[in-house]
Amino acid sequence: MTEYLTTALGDRVAFDRYGDGPGLIFVAGAGPFRAIDPITTETAELAAKQGLATVVYDRIGRGESTAADGVDGIGLDRELAALRALMDVLGGSAALCGHSSGCSISLAAAAQGLPVTALALWEAPIAPVGTVAEWIGEVERRMDAGDLDGALAHYMKDMPPIWLEEARKDPMYPQHVAMVVSYRADGESLVWADSGPQAELFADVRVPVEYLLGVETFDEMHAAAASVLAAIPGSVKKEMPGAFHSWEPAPMAAELATFVRTAAEAARRD
Repeated sequence: MTEYLTTALGDRVAFDRYGDGPGLIFVAGAGPFRAIDPITTETAELAAKQGLATVVYDRIGRGESTAADGVDGIGLDRELAALRALMDVLGGSAALCGHSSGCSISLAAAAQGLPVTALALWEAPIAPVGTVAEWIGEVERRMDAGDLDGALAHYMKDMPPIWLEEARKDPMYPQHVAMVVSYRADGESLVWADSGPQAELFADVRVPVEYLLGVETFDEMHAAAASVLAAIPGSVKKEMPGAFHSWEPAPMAAELATFVRTAAEAARRD
């Protein structure tokens, strides 16, 4: 059953909670929300059966989660406030499983001192290239001009073209266009992750980190994994069943359950 909370910034967050044990919050990337993302919900349910307390939520400006001050300023600060409130629901801390740009949001949460216990990063698109600010700047310029369709198209410009072609055939496409305002937080986190040497940006990330990627993926994800492993001591890379930027629920749930429980046990020993 859907639950709701209000963040310290006044935003309303809708979420589903499963199981008991060490906490794990799934942080979606650009686009997904609970109603259209059964893979994440199934993964959360399976991981809960393996000893975790899991949360799947709608990012602010998507699904049933709404911004207190309208949709024009849904930046990274609001997403971090949502994560802080969800951690409180889980007892004050939690591991984060980011998907795509949800990984850079998750890394920012850990780097800014939120009580993150572990980070599972599924195909984080954060290999340093030095041009992210220009790309996101154009996305935001189109948003600010009211060209939300153009903002979505520019955000997806380097993705396989068929992804946008198929999205435009979806009856929910107008809703996806309207929700592009929530991509501002994704953009801010991606710009941050590209803004300097990652060893410096991630210097305060001192929790267990796994970079997870599908056995069928893009070359850029292997480059991003290498940059994360070089920047965060002790981080590891694992290839998992998955393709097209998505994972398979059962093996992903098993991996997350083991990873989060192990991190929690290590923290208790320390």
